[in-house]
Amino acid sequence: MRIFFLSIVLFVSFSVKAQVFYRRSEFGLALGAANYYGDLNQNYSFKGLGYTGGVFYRYNFTHYIALKLALNTAHIGFDDKYSSNYYQQQRNLNFQTNIYEGTIQTEFSFFQYTINDFEHRFSPYVTLGMGVFRYDPYTTLENKRYYLRPLGTEGQGLAQYNSRKYTTTAVSFPIGMGIKIWLSKGMTLSLEAVDRVTTTDYLDDVSTTYVGIDKFQSSGPNPYPSPAELLQDRSSEITATPIGVEGRQRGISSTKDQFMFFQVGFSFRLPTYKCPKGI
Repeated sequence: MRIFFLSIVLFVSFSVKAQVFYRRSEFGLALGAANYYGDLNQNYSFKGLGYTGGVFYRYNFTHYIALKLALNTAHIGFDDKYSSNYYQQQRNLNFQTNIYEGTIQTEFSFFQYTINDFEHRFSPYVTLGMGVFRYDPYTTLENKRYYLRPLGTEGQGLAQYNSRKYTTTAVSFPIGMGIKIWLSKGMTLSLEAVDRVTTTDYLDDVSTTYVGIDKFQSSGPNPYPSPAELLQDRSSEITATPIGVEGRQRGISSTKDQFMFFQVGFSFRLPTYKCPKGI
């Protein structure tokens, strides 16, 4: 009888010692695709799909609420040739840009999410937050890259169009949804689609109206057109009659540009031998 009770005590003692808990904090990597929506991509096309990658830190306050800090990079772009709109095809503008973003986001899980618990191993969630990002739109002409902001393609360098100036830093407001799944030990897999509404309409260097080719022509004897003159209105590459007359619509200034990330994330929590309180 004594041997029986001793065996039970030893078994319970071993189980307690062997039980592993995991911290509230987790660290992860994310990879996926990025897309842009704005003055060039007005119909939410995926023809200009780019890539994204990043790292993140997530702190789980409860089984339902978490805070996420992320650093992301992405490459996005679009070309008027992808559009089904005849005017956009004639406009013939295009751009690319790299994005470097830092965000803080809150995640709200629909179900209780607990690692090491098969009954609560997955949950869909919504996420929203705020971020800051850098961008610098560029295009190519005769195989040479030109950054568009310094060229003032919509007259940003002129006194009468001073209000059109923009910086290469803007604010983003991530909002989206995803699902997270416990894989093994402290490892979690997440799939999410998060749109970024931004405070800029110049992600693509297109926003308002043409200011006229005469604003970019040299007053000197130089017979060759400047890059700004060629890139402010590229319709001449398509049609014999350029469309970029002063005052004609070049973009849509009533809405801001957006970009979206579709990411697969993999994260892990470090083990601890103390049971976390409340989670």
